[in-house]
Amino acid sequence: MNMLLQGVEMSVELYFIIFLVAIVLIIILSILGRFLSLWFQAFVSGTPIPLFNIIGMSLRKIPPKIIVNARINLFKAGLKQITVADLETHYLAGGHIQNVAEAMIAADKANIPLDWRRATAIDLAGRDLKAAVQTSVNPRVIDCPSHGGYITGVAKDGIQLNCRARVTVRTNIAQLVGGATEETIIARVGEGIVSAIGGSDTHKLVLESPQRISKLVLEKGLDSSTAFLILSIDIVEINIGENIGAKLRADQAESDIRIAKAEAEKRRAMAVAMEQENMAKVRDMEAKLVEAQAAVPAAIARAFEKGQLGIMDYQRIQNIQADTDMRSSLSKPDKGKEVI
Repeated sequence: MNMLLQGVEMSVELYFIIFLVAIVLIIILSILGRFLSLWFQAFVSGTPIPLFNIIGMSLRKIPPKIIVNARINLFKAGLKQITVADLETHYLAGGHIQNVAEAMIAADKANIPLDWRRATAIDLAGRDLKAAVQTSVNPRVIDCPSHGGYITGVAKDGIQLNCRARVTVRTNIAQLVGGATEETIIARVGEGIVSAIGGSDTHKLVLESPQRISKLVLEKGLDSSTAFLILSIDIVEINIGENIGAKLRADQAESDIRIAKAEAEKRRAMAVAMEQENMAKVRDMEAKLVEAQAAVPAAIARAFEKGQLGIMDYQRIQNIQADTDMRSSLSKPDKGKEVI
C-alpha cells in the first residue's frame, strides 16, 4: 500500500514537472516565435541571418523586421554587397532603411551609379533619396518664378518685358550632398533671363525669338554646384510692360529742369548780393567824399594861419568854384522839359 502511494506521489510530481517545463517552453517559443519567423523568412529567401543576430537586434533597440526585409529586398535585387551590419549601422545613425533600400534598388535598375556610402550620406543629410532617384529617372518641371508672377527685364530700347519660364531638371546624384536646391536654380534662371533681355538691342528681337533667351541662359551653366542638371528652359509666356526708357528720360528731363532752375536762382541771388555789395561800396565812397569835402575848409583855415594862402588866392578859388557850379548847372537839363 505504501509502495502504491509513493508511486502515485512520484507520478504527480513528474506530471507537475512536465507541466512546468511545457509552460516554460510555450513562453520561450511565444517570445522567440517572431524571431523564428524572421529567421525562417530570411532562410527561405536565400540570405540566412543567424537567429542570435536577430535577437541581438531587438536587444539593441533595432526593429529586426525592418532590417530583415531590407536585407532580403536588396539581396533579391542583386545588391549582395550590402550586409546586415551596414543596415544596422545606418539605422542606429538615424537613417531611413526602407527608403534607402528602395532607392538603391531603383538606381540599380535604372543604371544610375549609386553606392551604399553615398546613399547613406544623402539620407543622413536630410535629403529624400527615393524622391531624388525618381527625379533622376523621371525629370521634373519647375515653374520660374515658382509662386506665380513674372520675371521682369528691360531691353536696351527701354521697353519692359514680363515673362514666365519652365525649367526641366534631373537630379544630379553626385552633387546631392552639398549641392544647391531648386530655389537656387529658380534664382539663377531668373537672373539669366533678366540678363538676356537686358542684352537685347530691342524688345522686338526678344518677342520674335524667345528661344534666344533659353539659349543664352543654358550657355551660362546655371546648374553648376547644384543638385540638379538643367535639361531645358522653355519660355511659356512673354508680354510687354511699361516703357521704362521713356519714363526714365521724362524723369531725367524733369530733374534737369529743377537743376537748371536751382542754378538760375543761385545766379540771381549772387547778382542781387553783388548789387547790394556795390551799393554799399558806393555809399561808403560817398561818405568818404563828404568827409573829404568837410576837411577842405579846415585845411584852408590852417593855410591862412600859416600864411600859405592869401586873400587873392582864396578869392580865385571861390571864382573857380562858382564857375564850375555854373557850368554844371548849365550842363544838366531842366526837370520837366524834354531833352532834344
